[in-house]
Amino acid sequence: MGQVVVISTGGTIASRWQGSGFAADARGGDVLATAAVPEGVRVRVVDLMSVNSARLTTRDQLALLRTVHEVLADPGVDGIVVTHGTDTLEESAFLLDLHHDDPRPVVLTGAQLPLEAVDGDGPRNLHDALLAAGSPELRGHGVLVAFDGRIHAARGTIKVQTLAADAFADPSGSPVADVEDGRVLVRRRPERPAPLPLPADAGALPRVDVVTHHCDADPLLLNAAVGAGAQGIVLVATGAGNATPEVVDAVAAAVSRGVLVALTTRVPAGAVAEIYTQGGAVDLAAAGAVLTGTLRAGQARIAVLAAALTAPGADGTDETDRRTRVLRDLVGAPAVSVPAAA
Repeated sequence: MGQVVVISTGGTIASRWQGSGFAADARGGDVLATAAVPEGVRVRVVDLMSVNSARLTTRDQLALLRTVHEVLADPGVDGIVVTHGTDTLEESAFLLDLHHDDPRPVVLTGAQLPLEAVDGDGPRNLHDALLAAGSPELRGHGVLVAFDGRIHAARGTIKVQTLAADAFADPSGSPVADVEDGRVLVRRRPERPAPLPLPADAGALPRVDVVTHHCDADPLLLNAAVGAGAQGIVLVATGAGNATPEVVDAVAAAVSRGVLVALTTRVPAGAVAEIYTQGGAVDLAAAGAVLTGTLRAGQARIAVLAAALTAPGADGTDETDRRTRVLRDLVGAPAVSVPAAA
């Protein structure tokens, strides 16, 4: 145990009644004051922003990413907790994880009940996140999500309950650890791809859209995304990754224009797989779509965004081919060596 830095971004855990509904307006110190701090942990708070997470932009997420790296530049910091709204927590957590090149834990948490709720879940979640961020047992486990007594890997973890306390889970996997009696009990070590470098500061950021397939769906919205200037598109298909021949043609046309296309599914659990033709994942993969394994729409979009943000290589490789290879590496999740302890 040692120093843990809490980066406050808002969300329900920082929300108060506004007269017609709740909105984030509390500072990090007010949120921290609600929680019991684990013995031996010293806490410093960084107030980065205070917004409901449905309003977050890519620029906000990149600001969070850079703040995390700035905080970890201090060797006296043992871990980081990010308090965050639950609506897009899974996206921010995955973006941080894709660029996390340090063994020290970064743990995101939040709440389903607002700051001043009687018996709210925020205080327990924040306590558990502080405990996890300061735990040597979780060094090298990447970016994590602490919620309702469970510690989840960022990759694959999504919001599975709109209102209930057990809001987060990996539908295709299992928790990394549990918190019991003030202790972190580690269950597994998640596999992660090699971390990406921080993206360069840029003016215009890439547009990445999400299009969902359904009965009677046609390529209209996918083509509209291309027409709007999307550099990446996530196709949320049915089943194991299936659509129609017309959508396949639209995907092929988009890929030919340099658009990154990722394929996921609207099914809660399981991987997308090349099984069916006549518009299925077999044809979509042949058209250039990248299958995203068990990543669902929000995190698949983050993978496409991260690939689009990678700096150009110096080897003269075609830009589209290079970014496609980066995307394949990110969604394939090969094992990564753990950096030496700082």
